[in-house]
Amino acid sequence: MSTSTSTVDNLLAAADREWRALGIRRRDRVTLTADLRTELEAAAVDGLDPAELLGTDPTEFALRIAEEAGMERTPPRYGQILGVASAGATLSLVVGYVVAIGLHQAFVSAFDLSRDARVPVWLAAGVFYGGVAAVVIAGAVLAVRFALRDTPRIRHTTTRMTLLLPLAAAAGIAAAAAFGRSLDFPLTPLAIGTEVAIVLAAFLAATALARRWSVTAAE
Repeated sequence: MSTSTSTVDNLLAAADREWRALGIRRRDRVTLTADLRTELEAAAVDGLDPAELLGTDPTEFALRIAEEAGMERTPPRYGQILGVASAGATLSLVVGYVVAIGLHQAFVSAFDLSRDARVPVWLAAGVFYGGVAAVVIAGAVLAVRFALRDTPRIRHTTTRMTLLLPLAAAAGIAAAAAFGRSLDFPLTPLAIGTEVAIVLAAFLAATALARRWSVTAAE
């Protein structure tokens, strides 16, 4: 492969990454790539450096090409989606807590165990944290799906949230537990706040990834 061909391929790959991040549909990216390849290869044939056509900021150049071509974009709206997901998760957690308190006696009666019964700590912890995670995830997904129902590709986003959030919750809880264990589980505000921040970071990262996945995979 010649140096000019390699340069063109690298420039096209960089432009395609920018178009994907902008939410431009795949078939439109193919058209843009074909047109840009023609221009870059023509420049190389004329003895020009293909990179000179893109200027000092290839990202801005890719954006300008897409705008000039009138390509339809799917706005990521990360901030809006993260905000709604967080609000939905918080609201569902509060409602879940109130319901759990209200039905506490019913739960005790339904699942009452004899004094001789010994429930493994890992099982009790798994049920507790799993239940909390399920409530939070359901609240976040439903909030995004219905509050932002008019947002492009929001259904795809919530589908991917359903896939990614359970994994993120498990990873975040495990990381928070590992952090707490390393300090012998201190009940200080700083330690508890750090553990909450770890889980929250995993939640937000998975939500943002779900949105990016749905936007960049646009057909």
